[in-house]
Amino acid sequence: MPRRTVALLVAIALGPAAAVGCSSAAGPDRAGGSSSDAAASVPVPTASGPTASDPTASAASEVPTSSPATSAAPASSAPASSAPASSASAPSAPASVAVRGTVADGLKSPWGLAVLPGGDLLVSERDSARILRVSAKDGSRTVAGTVPGVTSGGEGGLLGLALSPDHATDHRVYAYLSTGSDNRIVRLDLDPSKPAGSQLGAPAVLFSGIPHGPRHNGGRIAFGPDGFLYAGTGDADNRSLAQDRDSLGGKILRLTRDGDPAPGNPFAGSPVWSLGHRNVQGLAWDPQGRLWASEFGQDTWDELNLITPGGNCGWPTVEGTAGRAGFTDPVAQWHTADASPSGIAFADGAVWVAALRGTRLWRVPVDGAGAVGTPQDFLRGEYGRLRTVAADGDGTLLLVTDNTDGRGSPRPGDDRILRLDVSGG
Repeated sequence: MPRRTVALLVAIALGPAAAVGCSSAAGPDRAGGSSSDAAASVPVPTASGPTASDPTASAASEVPTSSPATSAAPASSAPASSAPASSASAPSAPASVAVRGTVADGLKSPWGLAVLPGGDLLVSERDSARILRVSAKDGSRTVAGTVPGVTSGGEGGLLGLALSPDHATDHRVYAYLSTGSDNRIVRLDLDPSKPAGSQLGAPAVLFSGIPHGPRHNGGRIAFGPDGFLYAGTGDADNRSLAQDRDSLGGKILRLTRDGDPAPGNPFAGSPVWSLGHRNVQGLAWDPQGRLWASEFGQDTWDELNLITPGGNCGWPTVEGTAGRAGFTDPVAQWHTADASPSGIAFADGAVWVAALRGTRLWRVPVDGAGAVGTPQDFLRGEYGRLRTVAADGDGTLLLVTDNTDGRGSPRPGDDRILRLDVSGG
């Protein structure tokens, strides 16, 4: 039966957060503080310090910088206090990235990606609301179906996908989508034996009432190693929601497979796992079971956060590393022109971050204690905006471009899924 969650009934007791990882700045919103960041095809030099922003600036005026980003160690233009204390303790190793080949091309506004048992892929198209099945053998595509009730526009539409941990037997697919009034999570049955276009069952609404806006809708969902479903939400362009104890906006949620608040959440009866987020876009776990999340900044800093239960990542009070009591700091951060981080994946000892405006793939090395080394970037400008990265079972990474969403500069063959060989050296 559909569950509509308009407000949390249990007050979240906020106190000084003991978690590592998060913070995002107050001030006038910029035209490209989230996935609305445009990426020009040719980088041009820009100042390395914080950028002044005009909320009315056109997306075409936003171009990636050619200067190195600041992450574990902020640029000299940033306050010295903005360097996380643990960041220097994990030396980075030489790494390499090689594009093995193109899995599929000709996609339109691809967003979510899930690897099926056997290696085939499911891909969501944000604006068409279609879920495609891509063959692992030859890259051929089948339209599994179109998800009803999806409202596209702005940054909303059919967004993240996740497979049930028991997909091999229950054939269930979870999707995060936008409607005319909210963002919600639905569950669908997948039956590939049916004709193309009708392989998806009717969606069952598991969780609704997530704030919806033209921007900052979050959308990434993933099952954690604990078997629960995690969802990253945005503040729906209403920054006050991130700190609102009764709002689902600007949070990471932790749910059961049926959409209930998961047992063991930090706030009894609440789906909230962490709060104070601007727009969570990527979720991934390392071998130690730690949750990492990427987040769009506003004027100055994009973030990679290490999430722990009840952590308050600070938005809208702070952006980037602030060292303020009650808020937790990011473990890595970038100038917004260098990243606009979207999907993330953990592979080969590092968190890999797909960058939209930054048009590159970031590697953030992580040691067993969770400390990060110096980030390295790859594929800078070679494939345009990068939306999603996922680890495949064969040890490779799958990388999804996003140049056809109205903010990029499409190239012949866009958008595409690439297969990458990566090595930490």
